[in-house]
Amino acid sequence: MDFVLSGVAACGACLFTNPLEVVKTRMQLQGELKSRGSYQVYYRNVFHAFYTIGKVDGLAGLQKGLAPGLVYQFFMNGVRLGSYAIIENTGYIHTNGRVSAAKTTLAGALAGVVGAVVGSPVYLVKTHLQSQSSSSIAVGHQYKHKGMIHALAAIYKQHGILGLWRGSSAAVPRVSVGSSAQLSTFSSSKELVIDLQVFPKDSWLVALTAGMISSLVVVMAMTPFDVVSTRLYNQPVDHLGKGQLYKGFADCFSKMLKKEGFIGLYKGLGASYFRIGPHTILSLFLWDELRKLHQQFRDKETV
Repeated sequence: MDFVLSGVAACGACLFTNPLEVVKTRMQLQGELKSRGSYQVYYRNVFHAFYTIGKVDGLAGLQKGLAPGLVYQFFMNGVRLGSYAIIENTGYIHTNGRVSAAKTTLAGALAGVVGAVVGSPVYLVKTHLQSQSSSSIAVGHQYKHKGMIHALAAIYKQHGILGLWRGSSAAVPRVSVGSSAQLSTFSSSKELVIDLQVFPKDSWLVALTAGMISSLVVVMAMTPFDVVSTRLYNQPVDHLGKGQLYKGFADCFSKMLKKEGFIGLYKGLGASYFRIGPHTILSLFLWDELRKLHQQFRDKETV
């Protein structure tokens, strides 16, 4: 049940944040391996990107990749948050009754690794679909998938089962870093808010406030890994499925630093926060509330 509740919570957040994911993906691919000022800027900022995509690709363009996005959130976050919930229920993350920063960081990272591996094939497809656009505003390599099932079948047919996990070398550090930052700060922030007695202990405002604090930490820690991940997933590949721009995570990271500078690793930072921030807040809030409702239901059954 922990896995199902976690997946449902993440899907609920995804419905609202997917357009921001589309914007983030486009901004992260813009000017790939080019120095500042040497490429055409189609998306000047988050709001301009929204306007441009809506104008050229239509409103439906802002929800590209929604199907794989929902599947990814259900399985990746279902496994990630569900695993963390199980670890938390065992009492592992507490030391002498208090949340341990080291233990929550480790538990969050381990849960993230499992979730990243499980969700990698669908994240690959999601990235491809969200980068697809009209030629007049296209950035990054353009795949010609007709939808999620078509994309999964085409990749499998051309590159085999391993081709579906292309880019996972970036997904694992991306999700493990983001997960450890998110869950450790969420657990610690909840405890802090309760200690300060700003809200009643069982108030939904406790989880909401903790999620807001967590979102800031997650975006700053995760964005460089997120940009690298987007680049690796979306790069063109040869007939053997090997990337034509990057050999792997380290190669992509070093090439970006050399060509685009440190600021390149934070491309689309505004879009990242507008997407990851609300998604973190909503998913953690819904996850916490659903777990409380489930516990109340179980307590009633016991009585």
